[in-house]
Amino acid sequence: MKQLIDCLEAQRTLTKDEFAALIELSSEEEKEYLFQKARRAARTYYGNGVYTRGLIEFTNYCKNDCYYCGIRKSNRKAARYRLSKEEILSCCELGYELGFRTFVLQGGEDGYWKDRELAELVSQIKTRFSDCAITLSVGEKSREAYQMLFDAGADRYLLRHETANEQHYQKLHPESLSASQRKQCLYWLKEIGYQVGSGFMVGSPGQTPQLLAEDLLFLRDLEPQMVGIGPFIRHQDTPFAQYPSGSMEQTLLMIGILRLMFPNILIPATTALGTIHPYGREKGILAGANVVMPNLSPLDVRKKYMLYDNKISTGVEAAECREELQKRMEAIGYRLLVDRGDCKQE
Repeated sequence: MKQLIDCLEAQRTLTKDEFAALIELSSEEEKEYLFQKARRAARTYYGNGVYTRGLIEFTNYCKNDCYYCGIRKSNRKAARYRLSKEEILSCCELGYELGFRTFVLQGGEDGYWKDRELAELVSQIKTRFSDCAITLSVGEKSREAYQMLFDAGADRYLLRHETANEQHYQKLHPESLSASQRKQCLYWLKEIGYQVGSGFMVGSPGQTPQLLAEDLLFLRDLEPQMVGIGPFIRHQDTPFAQYPSGSMEQTLLMIGILRLMFPNILIPATTALGTIHPYGREKGILAGANVVMPNLSPLDVRKKYMLYDNKISTGVEAAECREELQKRMEAIGYRLLVDRGDCKQE
C-alpha cells in the first residue's frame, strides 16, 4: 500500500480500482505513513497555519427532502427560523471584531430568500467589510442567480456533491434531485469565477469503496479550490434514523487522500468530525485539513440548525469558541490565521 501512497503523492491520481484499494487501507502504520505525507503537503503551502471561517447559519427552512438531513422539508419536528438582514450583519460585525475575515452564509434552500434579496445582502456585507471574503452555501440555483450573487460580491461557493454516482444519489435524495444537476451547478460556479467547494459524506447508506473512488475521480475532474467531507451522522427524525453513522477513521483516511491529490486546496476539519469524536477536528488537521469554521450564529438558533444528531458548538459564545479552538490548535503545533484564507496557487 505504501507504493500506492507514493504513487498518489507523485501523480496526484490513481485508477478507480487503486483508489478503492487505498480506501480499504486498514494498517495503522500505513495510515500514519499517509498522514505524514498529507501533513507535509499541507505545510508546503500553508505552514502550520489553520484558516478560520465565521459560519452564519441564517435559515433552516428548506424546500428539499433529502433523506439524511434534519432540516428536510418533511421534518415537522424541526423548529424553523430565519435570521433577518440586521441579525446577519450583526453576526458579521461580531465576527469581524474577533478577527474573522471570511464569512460563510449557510442555509437550506429557503424560498423566502429571493435571489435579488440575497444579492443585496451580499453587497451590504461586502461594502461594510471590504477586506473580507464571502462564502455562500445555499444549494442549487440557476446559472443566472449564481452570476448575480457573484457580481454582488460573493467570492466562494460551497456545494457538496454528496455522491458522484447517480444511482447512489437517488438512494439519498427524492426524485426531484439528481447528481447530474448537482454537478452542472458546480461547473457553472467554476465558469463564473467562484472559488468552488464541493465534497461528500463518508459512510452514507449504501456507500462502498468503489463509490468513494468515483467521488475522488469526479473531484479530480472538477479541480475545486475547497473540498469539505465529513462522516454521515444519522438524525433521529429522518428516514435514515436507523442506519449506522460513518466512522472517524475512514473520514480521516479520505482527508489524507484528498490532501495528496490536491496539496494546495482548502480542506476543513468539519463540525461533523468534531461531533463523532471529542478531538475529531484536531485529528482532521493532523490528517491534512487546514480550515476550521467556528459558529457566529446567535446562540438561540444554533440548536435549531440540526442537520444531524448531537451536533457540537451549540452552546458557546463565538469569542469563547474561537479562544478554545486556538488553544486546541496550539496544543497540536498549529496556529489560527487571521486573514481571508484564499486557496494557494500552485
